[in-house]
Amino acid sequence: MTPLLEQALPNVKGKRFTSAIVDFPPNARAVPHRHGSAFVYAYVLQGTVRSRLAGGPVRTYHQGQNWVEQPGAHHLLTENTSRTKPAKLLVIFISNTGEKLKVDDPPR
Repeated sequence: MTPLLEQALPNVKGKRFTSAIVDFPPNARAVPHRHGSAFVYAYVLQGTVRSRLAGGPVRTYHQGQNWVEQPGAHHLLTENTSRTKPAKLLVIFISNTGEKLKVDDPPR
């Protein structure tokens, strides 16, 4: 994850805006994780990404599509569906100031 912009929200005390690019090489998969109490918006810049949040179905998102994750959501699956082409996301977080943006599940 490569942060683009991080700044306090001037009209919402204790909240921070962060935008980042997340690169997925071919066949890459993220470890299951959470984003704490952050509200998350993800937009597919390139490629195709498969995603699943706890309690929901597996969904596939193509370039130009997007989704949101509610605070506390458990992200069980995030993967690049291609074995040969990269995928890239623009991700925006509205989080509590000082809170980690991503916490991976412990290894099994």
